[in-house]
Amino acid sequence: MTNDPSLPEPSSPAHADRPLWDDYPDHTDAVRFYGPEIAKDPAVLYDEMRRRQGPVAPILLDGDIPAWFVLGYREVHHVTSNPQWFARDCRRWNAWDHIPDDWPLMPYVGWTPSVMFAEGAEHQRRAGAIGDALDALDRTELSLICEQVADQLVDDFAGEGQADLIARYAHRIPAGVVARMFGLSESDVPALVEDVLASLDVDESAALAHQRLHARMQALVADRRVRPADDVPSRLLAHPAGLTDDEVVIDLLVVMAAAQAPTGNWIGNALRLMLVDDQFSVTLQGGRSSAGEALNEVLWKNTPTQNFVGRWAVQACEVGGRRIRKGDLLVLGLAAANTDPRVQPECPSDSSANRAHMSFGHGEHGCPFPAPELAETIARTAIEVLLDRLPDIELDVAADELRWRPSVWMRGLFSLPVRFSPGVPVWPAGAMGAAAHESA
Repeated sequence: MTNDPSLPEPSSPAHADRPLWDDYPDHTDAVRFYGPEIAKDPAVLYDEMRRRQGPVAPILLDGDIPAWFVLGYREVHHVTSNPQWFARDCRRWNAWDHIPDDWPLMPYVGWTPSVMFAEGAEHQRRAGAIGDALDALDRTELSLICEQVADQLVDDFAGEGQADLIARYAHRIPAGVVARMFGLSESDVPALVEDVLASLDVDESAALAHQRLHARMQALVADRRVRPADDVPSRLLAHPAGLTDDEVVIDLLVVMAAAQAPTGNWIGNALRLMLVDDQFSVTLQGGRSSAGEALNEVLWKNTPTQNFVGRWAVQACEVGGRRIRKGDLLVLGLAAANTDPRVQPECPSDSSANRAHMSFGHGEHGCPFPAPELAETIARTAIEVLLDRLPDIELDVAADELRWRPSVWMRGLFSLPVRFSPGVPVWPAGAMGAAAHESA
């Protein structure tokens, strides 16, 4: 892996009347990295790409837009460790003239003035403030909030004897916890949870949900500017970094989005593992102790964020034997890197304690401290509460009937139907709101 400024600079943009990838000879037989077929068995796909193309593979994104898929562990580490060569500001992309406004991946690459696309000192200022605001959370109080949210959700279906743990549990916990971290009132939480979930869809409801979330964050920040409290928005506003209200609003939305789908899928994927794998006994006696092991194994084998867009080459360079042009897009293959045979332990069981995976990214733009720790607290507590409340829980369908969502970006189930002995609520009506008020 070398970076040589003397390598040829990219040619002028391709003509609009012929495919952009005509200017990329390595992409003649590139994998089309889109469509339902591509996501059927990602592990097999990544192994085949690694065998045929090596640690960096040419791919075509939706619309046959050329990009590079970095699937080697060392190569992902290299790219994420060198922001001076592989930067986050998407405005560097040399293909923008060929990208329509309604491109399906626009939510991943469309520039916004958020911490996600900031670089250098500006990124350090924004990310540092977020890290400090999150790190100030009392860990004991966070665990209590997670337990309360999880118990309330279990209460909603405990008496029914069956439930879909994806729709009714795993994807609702992160939004509920983040809402309380942000200091939102109990009455605001249900609507916020629904909007967070809707914003992740691919239909017209997503844009409207995002608009409502943005308006809610604007109102919250305006209120905290006048009436500060002991919550994340107030800490960001008071931080020495001197964030503006607009910066706080958009970065709160980034924190919420980063917490929601990845953590929800992490919970769902770990529960699936514990329900289908004999190694993880889902019982009151064995489940709690193995929750942490299941969560870590999922990060290695079914990590929630499979692939991430991405990095853009600051200059012409070479990575994994591929000549990368200035402005080229590199897609980070986090799941592929985790299964790179060059870094896998000799004994597969060793992965249960190994945390050197790439599931939280790496480097300056990896998931900032202490976000991974907080996400693990949310996920582990969610599993422990469920197993404590419903110790005889088991799958309500055959394991091979479970279906993964057809995405090459996120790894998560459509549903996780389970059955169990009906239970009773632990929170009397109205008690949840009172408890949340007392802990605020």
